[in-house]
Order: sequence, then structure tokens, then C-alpha cells
Amino acid sequence: MNSKIKTEAVDSLFDGILCLKTREECYEFFEDLCTVNELLSLSQRYEVAYMLKAGHTYMEIAEKTGASTATISRVNRSLNYGNDGYEMVFNRLSK
Repeated sequence: MNSKIKTEAVDSLFDGILCLKTREECYEFFEDLCTVNELLSLSQRYEVAYMLKAGHTYMEIAEKTGASTATISRVNRSLNYGNDGYEMVFNRLSK
């Protein structure tokens, strides 16, 4: 975990996210929290990670998601050298 982001404010945000119970609650909270572009960027990175894990090429991912190669590369770096957060979520959702 990156110690630079470990703050009381981030802990409080995550506690708030963890109390959400439905997809509709997530929509309500995240629409208040994020701009439309921020939320779309987050979902795009998530989709890029999913496609990279599935073995798609950068070109396929860029065409489907509209993500730049820089974004795809950044997500790929997180998949390969990050904290395995994407992997944890993908594993839990596949069960």
C-alpha cells in the first residue's frame, strides 16, 4: 500500500464506499462524488485492466474502450507491478 495515500480522509472515503449496498447506491454516491468524466475515466481503466487480463492487444483495447496507449500502458504497469488490487477484484467477481 502506498503510504502517501494512507490518510484519515482516504480511510473515511473508503469506509463510505464500503457501506454502499447496491449498484443504485453506488450510482448515487459516485455521481455526487465524481464528475462524469472522472467516473468514465475510472470505468475505462477498469475495462482496460479486464481486457489486458483476458489477453487482448493494445490495439483491440484502444479500439473498444477509446483509451490511449499511455492509459493502457499505465494500467498494464499496475497489473504487473502494482498491489494486485485488480486481480483481487477480478478473482472475487469470477466466483
